[in-house]
Amino acid sequence: QVQLVESGGGLVQPGGSLRLSCEVSGITFTNYVMSWFRQAPGKERELVATSTSAGGSTNYADSVKGRFTISRDNAKNTVYLQMNSLKPEDTAVYFCNARIRRSGIWYDYWAQGTQVTVSS
Repeated sequence: QVQLVESGGGLVQPGGSLRLSCEVSGITFTNYVMSWFRQAPGKERELVATSTSAGGSTNYADSVKGRFTISRDNAKNTVYLQMNSLKPEDTAVYFCNARIRRSGIWYDYWAQGTQVTVSS
């Protein structure tokens, strides 16, 4: 059974920092692309950051480049999102995602989501 368990969300002032964690079980972690998405009220879910399988490379949405960092600890089956210089527009529910492609089909697994609120 695949499980993704997030932690680390909360309320932070503009300019502050938070680190989200997502611990994964039930999969061979290094085979999966790990990503963070977010969804603000009334908006579509958007991709924030991606770490390719085994952490070979990372990609970021333009809106978070230079402020957010995705990393993974393959020994702990955990992916992190370090968020610095937070802005009110970063307020959203953040979701961890694990993705793998088998026989031409993408399989996605999602965490439950964690609220991040940036407000003074």
